[in-house]
Amino acid sequence: MRLRCAIPVSSLQCDPSRLLRAGGEDLEELLKASREMSWKRFGKRIWFYAPGFIRYKSSRFRSSSKLFPSISITGSACALKCKHCEGKILRTMIPALKPVDLIDVSRGLKDKGCAGFLVSGGCLPDGSVPLEKFVGAIGQIKRDFGFKIVAHTGLTDFKTARRLKEAGVDAALIDVIGSDETIREVYQLNVKVKDYEESLKALHESGIPLVPHVLVGLHYGKLRGELRALKMISRYDPAAVIVIALTPIRGTEMEDVDPPSPEDIARVLVAARFMMPSAPLVLGCVRPKGKHRVETDALAIKGGVNAIAFPTEKAVHLAESMGLAVTFSPLCCSQVFEDI
Repeated sequence: MRLRCAIPVSSLQCDPSRLLRAGGEDLEELLKASREMSWKRFGKRIWFYAPGFIRYKSSRFRSSSKLFPSISITGSACALKCKHCEGKILRTMIPALKPVDLIDVSRGLKDKGCAGFLVSGGCLPDGSVPLEKFVGAIGQIKRDFGFKIVAHTGLTDFKTARRLKEAGVDAALIDVIGSDETIREVYQLNVKVKDYEESLKALHESGIPLVPHVLVGLHYGKLRGELRALKMISRYDPAAVIVIALTPIRGTEMEDVDPPSPEDIARVLVAARFMMPSAPLVLGCVRPKGKHRVETDALAIKGGVNAIAFPTEKAVHLAESMGLAVTFSPLCCSQVFEDI
């Protein structure tokens, strides 16, 4: 027999912390409430993104490495060596260690028909990505090539945020952590949650479109700090919110950690919707593959997310079976705030 939700949905909207703590309520009912909020605000449609930094092929769409790659301004170097990554993700990016390198790489991408790129890199010991010395090159690339450019900033200050805005960066991406313990133990970084809020404030005040990320299960697969991260984000008018999930990477200290369950990811998505009903909500590219991804994508669609990066084939079929208008894009999923 199908049980009714043990906690009234209206009370969860007022206090979403109860959603993450509670066990046994009917998740389907909560997903339905989230879905109805989304459809009322944004309509019955969904965007599927497949930028070129990951190979993707489905019956409906194929990514191209020429259209929207990712570039690391530090190569494979990162001072933090966070336990869940240890710099391995950087190895999948195009290196451009100097501003002139970034311009040269961009020129080559333009010749191949590129639409834009993600500029990222490893962190310095203070948790920032060293973007400031690249700002002039980014401005020149915007003027000369008209690329869409999204920047992963790490911790930042108002000066850097303002310069990125002046250079024409289309969106600033930042992973927001809501637990001091997670920052210390996983990121091995000597800062506090308040430093992430200061970065959110700096990016917001600069006027650059702000697209924060919340990484579910970063604390060894357990929920810890995700709700606090969402609360901080909600105070700074995000252009969109992206939820990603711990994906154990071979060769890292956390390779054998169990990732958060699809249901845990769905709960964070629903909490984000309840807290920020006017912000486009995205299930981002970083999440476990296989059966886990199939289940996560299905729950996300049932919860009314506005976009999914690299969706499973079953997710596309589910969206269509629910009567959603489906659009594929080769750009970064952060651009949903413009598309929607």
